[in-house]
Amino acid sequence: MRVCVVGVGYVGLVSAACLAREGHTVIGVDANRAKVDMINGGISPIVEPEAPELIREAVAHGMLRATTDVEEAILISDLSLICVGTPGQSNGSSDLRCIRKVAEEIGRGLRRRDDFHVVACRSTVPPGTMRGVLIPILEEHSGKRAGVDFGVCNNPEFLREGTAIQDFYHPPQIVIGETDPISGSRVASLYAMLDAPTIRTRIEVAEMVKYVDNAWHALKVGFANEIGDICRALQIDSHAVMDVFCRDTKLNLSSCYLTPGFAFGGSCLPKDLRALTHKGRAMDLELPILNAVLPSNRMQMETGLGLILDQGKKKIGILGFSFKAGTDDLRESPMVHVIEQLLGKGCDLRVYDGNVNMARLIGANRDYLLNLIPHISSLMVETVDEVLDHAEVIVVGNRAPEFEGLVDRTRPGQVVVDLVRITPWTTQEGKYYGICW
Repeated sequence: MRVCVVGVGYVGLVSAACLAREGHTVIGVDANRAKVDMINGGISPIVEPEAPELIREAVAHGMLRATTDVEEAILISDLSLICVGTPGQSNGSSDLRCIRKVAEEIGRGLRRRDDFHVVACRSTVPPGTMRGVLIPILEEHSGKRAGVDFGVCNNPEFLREGTAIQDFYHPPQIVIGETDPISGSRVASLYAMLDAPTIRTRIEVAEMVKYVDNAWHALKVGFANEIGDICRALQIDSHAVMDVFCRDTKLNLSSCYLTPGFAFGGSCLPKDLRALTHKGRAMDLELPILNAVLPSNRMQMETGLGLILDQGKKKIGILGFSFKAGTDDLRESPMVHVIEQLLGKGCDLRVYDGNVNMARLIGANRDYLLNLIPHISSLMVETVDEVLDHAEVIVVGNRAPEFEGLVDRTRPGQVVVDLVRITPWTTQEGKYYGICW
């Protein structure tokens, strides 16, 4: 294809050089004349392994050139990649001035075209920017409609400085948020030669993914450093500990525990986290990440409680109150905390959990429940239908298979508060509310 790369900084230049190597005719655009002249002279304006050779070869073979004129580049391209900077401002927000400026220029170029052109944004932009900022400006200055007269995609990059060329050719995944399938297919064809999973999704999802990635990477660094601080104080080899930790790709480095939902509980996680942070305090260590986990978990319990109380109804039904489906373990179950709070607010409750039988509960499990809710047995019923018959608000507290399809079993006027995502994503205002969706 004929590809226009708007903004030939780090991401833009690496993308331009690699695409040119793969046989695309690439024109880079940048407001910096010195940078444009360097590229046209076959010289790399960035320091990055392999980049100087790629740029020199691409320019020599006529596959790459640069200009300062965005409209010119749009007129001779099939697809444009926006790769301008979105630097942080003093209050933490992203500076979108360059995005706005190039959107105006691209829009004016689109106005002069009769065929279908695709605009793909590789710049990291806050969720909502594409539909709230970029697309309206493109439509205003082109006089055309996105998804009809021209296409728009969000195509986040996953390039690390120092290994950017290798990362381009070996990405963890290719993410394309699209306004329409034709646009998404055109962007996907850029990467047809790469051996990586391609994920085509909504624009907003693609925008958010890049921020989630970087927040997760930052969290991992901070977490590892705090574990290192504890290990150093205890004279334990922190690298040996984390090496063992990282070898577990079933639970530790995996998708486990990364599904948004309700608070964690059970006999292990809260207890062991308290013990670890207590040990840190005893050694006068500052562990802000680890110390924030339990408060964050309590906030999630309060969020769930607030979601229930906000419905303004007193007849509440609880479906599932063990800390997770398939167990009768109630120790530090967040749903037990919710039940206790709802009773304190004067709510009329019916509670059902197919795995919990008061006659079979023993030991610490039984003691924990009865210490918090001594009369719990009077609230418990034996079937889901009894909960549905009673409740104005139905709260789903764990992912037991028997709760699937629950929304379809409700009667008019009943509200479902879902804390575990038992149903696909929906926005049934007034009937269904999810805690994190």
